[in-house]
Amino acid sequence: MLTVLGRALLVLAAIPLLLTLAYRWIDPPATPLMAIRWFGGAAIDHRPVPLDAVAPALPRAIVASEDNRFCSHHGIDFAAVQEALEEHEETGRLRGASTVTMQVARNLFLWPGGGWFRKALEAPLALAIDALWPKRRVMEVYLGIAEWGDGIFGAEAAARHHFRKPAARLTRTEAARLAAVLPNPRRWNAAQPTAYIQRRTATIDRRTDQLGPDAVACLPAR
Repeated sequence: MLTVLGRALLVLAAIPLLLTLAYRWIDPPATPLMAIRWFGGAAIDHRPVPLDAVAPALPRAIVASEDNRFCSHHGIDFAAVQEALEEHEETGRLRGASTVTMQVARNLFLWPGGGWFRKALEAPLALAIDALWPKRRVMEVYLGIAEWGDGIFGAEAAARHHFRKPAARLTRTEAARLAAVLPNPRRWNAAQPTAYIQRRTATIDRRTDQLGPDAVACLPAR
């Protein structure tokens, strides 16, 4: 019985690893969240495109907003984790320290929501992705599967839905708006920003200017 259980666990562990290896070259056809939205009645618009077909302003805005050490960490930003824990001790608030790579791991293989169990699964997946993929591919997949509205997945679908243009033609402000709504893309609309999203857009735009050469070394040139 233990042998059968052990083999089953080995197979379950091997599946994400094999898919991670395959996704280095193959665009993921769908994600668990896409399935959840589809079963909930949403029409899925998912249009993965190469990173070179996305305006460079968007990955830079994502780094400025979500993960400013993206180009230098190895899937997990341990410095950000330490900072979050210290802030929790001082204020009682626990902010997230998820990297872009961790979000890719979650979106590809896990479920939405919080919880320590999911984090425990997310961390080794993020380390594996960082080990097997170049940084450009991590960002490419992230921009290909991120949710930007009910059933709207990926930068290309988002650009066409919100701004009626391909992702390659996004302006810097439009890119910052797309980054600004990511914490809750079904509540906030990049095309019709609230006052809060306008302020957040301005903050992201300012942070983009403050990114040093090391922070953008792995991203497409302007």
